[in-house]
Amino acid sequence: MPTRLLALVLVPLLGACMVLQHKEPPAPNTLLDNERANGTSLLFDGVSTAGWRGYKQADCPGGWKVVDGALTRVSEAGDIVSVEEYKDFNLEFEWRIAKGSNSGVMYHVSEDQEAPWETGPEFQILDNQGHKDGLDPRTSAGSNYAMHAPLADVTHPAGEWNSARILVCGPHVEHWLNGKKVVEYELWSDDWKQRVAGCKWKDRPDYGMRTTGRIALQDHGDWVAFRSIKIQRISR
Repeated sequence: MPTRLLALVLVPLLGACMVLQHKEPPAPNTLLDNERANGTSLLFDGVSTAGWRGYKQADCPGGWKVVDGALTRVSEAGDIVSVEEYKDFNLEFEWRIAKGSNSGVMYHVSEDQEAPWETGPEFQILDNQGHKDGLDPRTSAGSNYAMHAPLADVTHPAGEWNSARILVCGPHVEHWLNGKKVVEYELWSDDWKQRVAGCKWKDRPDYGMRTTGRIALQDHGDWVAFRSIKIQRISR
């Protein structure tokens, strides 16, 4: 049997939280047998926008289309959210962005505000070299936007695919980018509240305080593509 098929590592995550990781990804928008077995499911099937809709809308806006097997923002559309809500989970996805572009993936998003970013913490998607937000580590790719800077810039250049992972297990959150853990933080903690009070959300003390919600893909006015979006619910 090829070595790559044996390259499965069971990673313990905070006691009851367990996630299976594989070193080599399967073909885009597909699941490995072990992923099916552990309850991982695709949030994007590679051929349609099923499972997604516009924020506060019934359907997925036309500006998001499937292009070459990727869920792609091709024209003005607005943010989209997952039809289902998630509490504790392991979310994996690949993203590719145009030069100078900006986007993001948010979680625990509720629809009681005007936009997803008003409630859901954001894994920043960015061309660090071509966008001004790349000058501040706290708003660079892989950051918890405006709150926690990544440990290092491990992004691939604009136009190339990057792999990412967001782990949410109770208050504990990790951001992974291209195989490296770049951010780690605790939701709802005193540190979290202090950071909120000291940044752009100082007038929104409930920012990031939800315990469940939808996954959101951001339309920041730029071209961005996502594929191999898969999620595993975690039981604690």
